[in-house]
Amino acid sequence: MENLLAAIDLVFRLDILLVILGACVFGIFAGAIPGISATVAVALLVPITFFMEPVAALAAIATAVAMAIFAGDLPGALLRIPGTPASAAYAEEAHEMTRKGQGANALTIALFCSVLGGVVGTLALSFSAPLLAEFSLEFQYYEYFWLACIGLSTAALVSATNPVKGLVSLSIGLLLAMVGLDLISGAPRFTFGTFELMEGIHFIPVMIGVFAVAEVMRNLIHPPRGAEADTREQPVDYRAVGRTVWRYRNNVARGSLIGTLVGALPGAGSDIASWVSFGVAKRFSRTPEKFGTGHPEGIVAASASNNAATCSTWIPSIVFGIPGDSVTAIVIGVLFLKGLEPGPTVFVENAPLVYSIFVAFLIANLFLIPVGYVAIKLAKQLLRVPRDVLMPIILVFTMVGAYAINNSMMGIATALAAGILSFFMQENDYPVAPLILGMVIGVLLEENFMQAMIAQRGDLTAFFGRPIAAVLGTVTILIWLAPIAAYIARRRKAPADPKEARAGSGAGPSAR
Repeated sequence: MENLLAAIDLVFRLDILLVILGACVFGIFAGAIPGISATVAVALLVPITFFMEPVAALAAIATAVAMAIFAGDLPGALLRIPGTPASAAYAEEAHEMTRKGQGANALTIALFCSVLGGVVGTLALSFSAPLLAEFSLEFQYYEYFWLACIGLSTAALVSATNPVKGLVSLSIGLLLAMVGLDLISGAPRFTFGTFELMEGIHFIPVMIGVFAVAEVMRNLIHPPRGAEADTREQPVDYRAVGRTVWRYRNNVARGSLIGTLVGALPGAGSDIASWVSFGVAKRFSRTPEKFGTGHPEGIVAASASNNAATCSTWIPSIVFGIPGDSVTAIVIGVLFLKGLEPGPTVFVENAPLVYSIFVAFLIANLFLIPVGYVAIKLAKQLLRVPRDVLMPIILVFTMVGAYAINNSMMGIATALAAGILSFFMQENDYPVAPLILGMVIGVLLEENFMQAMIAQRGDLTAFFGRPIAAVLGTVTILIWLAPIAAYIARRRKAPADPKEARAGSGAGPSAR
């Protein structure tokens, strides 16, 4: 309690609160631009943090991340172009609500669930940080492999209407993730002699192409009807928003829990947490057939999850010096620049500083309500801009974001190629969500599988040799076998149906 009170004294100062407010505005602006992810936003903040004290620097980074994660929902819902990878899981769902005239409701639902997820994640971490960090250290190659398999299995949940096409899309994503130098031998794969492909295909330009470029092409080839824009101007129905959040309160709790646990695993982050929560929400939904048609249930779970994960990713970084994701990798560098060494003794030597991060996260999530409300109001004005003007502007911004990843024209070429591929896939009813999921998790899957095989000299039984790995492996296999079991059950039931039909038809004439 003393450390918490000391942290409150450190944060509740006028200069720190002004820094948090400024980071709010910056994070909203950065996250709303496709390609300028939370990682890029934090990287842009680093030079400014040189002139700040440790508390202000860490508070600014924590606030910018929380704001950027939500801000990615703005272009995702209004234009079907997610601003950050964490928003990609439910961008199509939110955009379908916009097409129904419920775009403001979708964004407000995401706003409140993001705040709830962030608050739950912050409170959970403040009490269970050492326990979660200790649990995350139990994960080795085998556990990460099964976790990646479970993440890829959600592709079947996301594309349950046509599993075959979903599997094709997933395979394309895994293939793109394999481009570059082999992780073990260093041999080039699928580079076709191109030097720029040696480092692989970056995920952000692909995401920009799959969503932004494809959307520009779609509006160019299939321009929306003039009456469609009129349905998008409906005001926010706060009672409906409140009823929706309350109806799916279990999804909020489950998404927050998943985000907290997944975020605490080194290398996972809010992107994977969002996909997993969306897939789990669909799996346990009473109306899974509504997903993909503008159903808020998936938005509730995933938006709560990705904001909860932004908090928990700091735990392995601060306590053990292991980056939870790319953002906290930058945070570790900032800590070293400030003369602070992350490690197990940080709670003893700098406990008030650690708790000040939790307090800053809590304040940032509370600030997110008014700042997010204003952002939604301003973002709605995008719908009044003529599409002939808006789409070229979007294309320019997205190309700038694709170029800024590595300051290379290869990013632009990747985004354009991915956009063309995505357009033709969607024109033929191939879902693009599994493609993105395959790219996100494919590297994690291959890396941990190869390292496990080298460590155990090809012994596959090692994947079940540890308690956590055995549980995760069993769950994964059950997920894989569930569709097969359901298919066999339908096949066994099918022969009885024609007999019943013939019996029914035979009874008809006799009755007459």
